[in-house]
Amino acid sequence: MKKILLFILFVNCVAIAQRNHHKHHGKHQILVGTIANNNGEPLMGATILVDDNKYATVANDKGEYFIHDISEGKHIVQASYLGFSPEKKEIFVSKDIRSQKINCHFSLKESSESLQKVNLVGKTKKTKIETEGFAVNVIETKEASLRNLTTNELLDRSVGVRIRQNGGLGSSVEYNLNGMSGSAVGIFLDGLEISTYGQSFNLNNIPTSMIERIEVYKGVLPSHLTGDYAGGAINVVLKKDVSQNSINLASSYGSFNTSQSDIGVMLRDKNTGLAFRGSAFYTYTDNSYETWGESTTYVNYLGQIIKPYRAKRFNNTYKALGGRFEVGFTDKKWADQFFIGYNGSSNYREIPHGVTMAVPYVGRFSEAEAHVLLLNYSKNDFLTKNLSLKVNAARSYRSTYLQDTIGIAYNWDGKPREIIQEGERVILETLNGGQQGEKTITNTDRKITNMRSNLGYMITDGHRVSLNHKFEATDRNNEDLLNSTITEYATTSTISQNIVSVNYEAETFNKKLLTNLLGKHTYNHTSKTEYGIETTDGINSIEKTDTTSSNSNFGYGATLSYNVIPNLYVITSTEKAYVSPTDNQLYGAPEQNILENTQLKPEYNINYNLGFRLKTLQFNKHKISVYANLFWRNGHDKIKQEAVDASLIEEETEADIEVTRYVNLGETQAKGYEAEITYIYNNRLNTSFNFSKFNNVFKQEFDENGNPHSLYNFQVPNEPFFTINANIQYRFNNLFQKKSILNTYYTMGYVGEYYTVWGQPDWSKTPSQLSHDIGLSYRFPSKKLVASLDVKNIFNAELYDNFRIQKPGRGIYFKLNYTINKIL
Repeated sequence: MKKILLFILFVNCVAIAQRNHHKHHGKHQILVGTIANNNGEPLMGATILVDDNKYATVANDKGEYFIHDISEGKHIVQASYLGFSPEKKEIFVSKDIRSQKINCHFSLKESSESLQKVNLVGKTKKTKIETEGFAVNVIETKEASLRNLTTNELLDRSVGVRIRQNGGLGSSVEYNLNGMSGSAVGIFLDGLEISTYGQSFNLNNIPTSMIERIEVYKGVLPSHLTGDYAGGAINVVLKKDVSQNSINLASSYGSFNTSQSDIGVMLRDKNTGLAFRGSAFYTYTDNSYETWGESTTYVNYLGQIIKPYRAKRFNNTYKALGGRFEVGFTDKKWADQFFIGYNGSSNYREIPHGVTMAVPYVGRFSEAEAHVLLLNYSKNDFLTKNLSLKVNAARSYRSTYLQDTIGIAYNWDGKPREIIQEGERVILETLNGGQQGEKTITNTDRKITNMRSNLGYMITDGHRVSLNHKFEATDRNNEDLLNSTITEYATTSTISQNIVSVNYEAETFNKKLLTNLLGKHTYNHTSKTEYGIETTDGINSIEKTDTTSSNSNFGYGATLSYNVIPNLYVITSTEKAYVSPTDNQLYGAPEQNILENTQLKPEYNINYNLGFRLKTLQFNKHKISVYANLFWRNGHDKIKQEAVDASLIEEETEADIEVTRYVNLGETQAKGYEAEITYIYNNRLNTSFNFSKFNNVFKQEFDENGNPHSLYNFQVPNEPFFTINANIQYRFNNLFQKKSILNTYYTMGYVGEYYTVWGQPDWSKTPSQLSHDIGLSYRFPSKKLVASLDVKNIFNAELYDNFRIQKPGRGIYFKLNYTINKIL
């Protein structure tokens, strides 16, 4: 906390220096407007160029566009859209007005000739990111935010991404990027690890309406995401544009008594630059869906197992409440952005079973809450021209409460299990007094400091260097609230990490070749203090044990992007990166059924990517784009959730896996490929098809005794390695009302079969899965109200996920979105 307060004081000092440094600089304004056709219908995706691409942007779904920092003087603004004649207008920005909003609206005329002439020169943010040399794809959320889609569902449809979830909404999640998962994959929220915000504020419940875009990197990461990662990262970028005051409200209800509501507010005073960003959400679900596959069993009083058994899930309620509020300044001389904020959240989650669905639980639940203080500062031309500074920091106070005190065994019909004892039927009690082992009441407190800073300098046009620093420390206290003898002697642990990295970025060969070179040094330190009761000659005493460890490593990476011909980019990257275990992997997370393993070692990976991206080609009313990538990943001491060796289990009935832990696998190797093709017709039909396939195998040839390893060249278990997604969207204009828009959607998802445990016994096979979703959204002529309907898994297919846990069947969901613009 002291570090954050000191930095705020530092920024205030810098503000004074910046005022002096910039007192002779020109004034900057904002250009706003709309682009529509002759009927007044918005042209989403229309391109706006200022002064031959000095500034560039695209129109949003309302046809609106915003360009900040337009300099003084005369400018030529051009609007263009496929199938319409481009139009130019001249604007003049006066130097005599302190703060000015320049309005420039366009009404384009349809033209068949312009289909061959429109040249979209300006790069959108999505295009810029995807052509910088990284193996990355960008998911935009404009359409998805209007529908009943969670952020995880949206990610699961992206190429090469697989969401591993232990059930329905709110259950534990792990992210897999083409065979890389766990701590090898960074999950970020605006450039900070999302774990900082706690279980109650994660991608399960952050509504898509709060999100601007999602960046999915596979392999080398850009400088602002430098960290202890090797498999890539998912960076969720929240909405920040406060150029227009607005309020967005959304509420939905659907199957399994699921309701979700959220609100977003953007306010800015144009005279002072003072801005406010606020959002809040509430989620509730019973998760009471039916299961009928091989994972659900029923054991009668004679001990006979009935499988499969149709049952409705119980003890599966999930609810979450959260809010994020930031206040600060934008577009000031001393800061492009300066925000301080608060992020608070809490949730309640019932735990219906262990790692597998073999044994149902009753009365096992967790509660979590988090309070996070935020600081965000960015400035171009910081102190001197071409020097930029970005600082993103958070101080988090998290707590997790777990309770499991019911000592009765249950069946999947929701009733207690019975057995025959001395000729009579009696209720079966659990062995240790709880549903999952011993009776438990625990509380875990975490204090997390997370700070990232990026100092970049443009040496000359097209050449930039940056120095990046990441500091993260987690102080963790574990309390056993049932054991009053040692309650005051809580187990404490600390994990700290310092990463310093240097990036060099270059644009050469007439800006056709983009190069990014990265070197980073990481230092990790862990310590743990725990207490136990020792009994000597009948006398109890408290025994204290301290353990510490530290390690450091050096990693490097490089990316290349070459614009071979217009719209065609060849992209390649390579890296050697280390991954340190997280506190959950080292010290466990009982609320997620994870045991501790303090012997975990860091893993390191050597990865290669080679691919190409064909940006949008246009001919007549057709647009097409293609992306493809090959990857080769070599892992050493790979950190992976433990999967049971089939040789240790004689038959399926013994495969009752209630808990798991993370282990080091030794050597692994993954080779594979992914591709995506997108086709658009007349800007109404939008289709995409993607697939990913890889072969992630165990490559440790000899065991610890020097004998040939029995699992050599086996596929790593519990990991889907072949996925396909297809999406179709069609837009109807003026179907029921003039100026209305009806969008219809269809989505197909396929997952190939895979095995849950080592050795690939038939009983552990997760069958191939095929799901279909449909939906529609209707935007009313006012452009303020949007109603949507989604039907997920319309054929009620049997779908599975992590450790063959069955996912929800058919679900129907209805949602309303209402937007209020220009509220002040």
